[in-house]
Amino acid sequence: MEQKLASHASPFTPIVEMKQITKRFPGVTANDHINFEVRAGEVHALLGENGAGKTTLMRVLYGLYQPDEGEIYIRGQKVTLRSPRDAINLGIGMVHQHFMLVSPLTVTENVILGLRSSREPFLDTDRAAKRIADLSGRYSLKVDPSARIWQLSVGEQQRVEIIKALYRGVDILILDEPTSVLTPPEAKELFAVLRHMAEEGNAVIFITHKLHEVMEVSDRVTVLQLGKVVSTVDTKGTDERQLARMMVGREVLFRVAREEAEKGDVALEVSGLWVMGDRGLPALKGVSFSLRQGEILGIAGVAGNGQRELAEAITGLRKAMQGKVLIGGKDITNRSPGEIIKAGVGYIPEERIRRGLIMDFSIAENAILETHQTPPFSNGWFFPFAKAKGWFLNNQEIARYVEKLISDYEVKTPSKDAPVKHLSGGNLQKLILARELSREPELLVADQPTRGLDVGATEYIHRKLMEQRAKGTAILLISEDLDEILSLSDRIAVMYEGEMVGTVPAEEAKVEEIGLMMAGAKKIS
Repeated sequence: MEQKLASHASPFTPIVEMKQITKRFPGVTANDHINFEVRAGEVHALLGENGAGKTTLMRVLYGLYQPDEGEIYIRGQKVTLRSPRDAINLGIGMVHQHFMLVSPLTVTENVILGLRSSREPFLDTDRAAKRIADLSGRYSLKVDPSARIWQLSVGEQQRVEIIKALYRGVDILILDEPTSVLTPPEAKELFAVLRHMAEEGNAVIFITHKLHEVMEVSDRVTVLQLGKVVSTVDTKGTDERQLARMMVGREVLFRVAREEAEKGDVALEVSGLWVMGDRGLPALKGVSFSLRQGEILGIAGVAGNGQRELAEAITGLRKAMQGKVLIGGKDITNRSPGEIIKAGVGYIPEERIRRGLIMDFSIAENAILETHQTPPFSNGWFFPFAKAKGWFLNNQEIARYVEKLISDYEVKTPSKDAPVKHLSGGNLQKLILARELSREPELLVADQPTRGLDVGATEYIHRKLMEQRAKGTAILLISEDLDEILSLSDRIAVMYEGEMVGTVPAEEAKVEEIGLMMAGAKKIS
């Protein structure tokens, strides 16, 4: 293995310097002559909207992409990074947003995967496990070396990814949106780990779009907008509002105005609903509630307490064992998703990539999913091979409809024919929102509608939800973001271990009380 470049730098000399980095993709310049530097012993936040070029820049530093222009210096010496192996040999590690772990293998097996063994052709798992335990203790990364990945929580899996990097001797660690899958307590633990790493002289680069995290954990912050650097500032010398202005180029409303709306008839009634989870145990245990037109009912709770199963049962993606789901008084329990769509239900799924969109399809194809076989998008005839032949689709009408959606919902894309996999997270969510709201649903099930989105995209989604409420749509808002629940909801219901433990009017809600309900320590009858 190559040795890291020697360093005789002072604490204020950059350990990483990226000069005039430019990276282009078809139709877009992701990084436009970016200058970026990081010092040893600091946590440096890389902040920007979805699609600002943060991840692309760090993939260049990690050797996953090669820049079209620009130079990279590590510890003062110019380097060429042709692959992640080159980066790791120079002490650069990266923890990706979507973990690169093999589920059936143990923690130890994942950490040493791809490395030479001191006992070849055999694995030296005992020695590796001891070193993993040492790293785990040194950095407070609690994890069992013998546990299999599938047995670990998401937070524990992230610790494994960090240990994997440290095991390889990295002292420049990149983390891409590391809290997007963590609960608030897990995020707090991660921040403590990052501070500890920086105090030991490591450089930590923290990609995020969450302003409060920047303020909590970073020493300096570089803001990107549309592939360019806006500014690099000391975190102590700024605040969330200033950072938000730099990110989106305007003032951002942190709380949406929630005006009184007239409540109509009951749009959704759930009674005595029992649903089985993926592990063969009840995920919902006799859940009952109702939701009226022009009302937002916020469902709060820690992930894994039945929220996803509730959304799937209402939208026809999961069978109910017992109980009923009524839409506008009509029983739609265990009906197909197609029938439920026809009954006037829109759905923003928790996982937009796996459940909301087909990533290899174009924007236009995704915009007409589930309605492509109906007028005006088709002539009513359906052939299994028609998509390839173009026999039944009304392409002119589809083009008109999709162009209007792109314009109305501000979806940033070079073309309606571009694959959705090239869109940022915020634009993916806008596309789903556009598709669902264009059908004018009577009930909208919005499951984690702003998860992973930046402050600008979040503000936009919130505004659209409030507009829909004003039109009389009933909205079931499921979110792990308590601020979002408090800001948007008319009533707040809390789920714990598959049960509704209480419902309170939003104006009477107290954060401490809801927190106790989320932890199962308090119930309101």
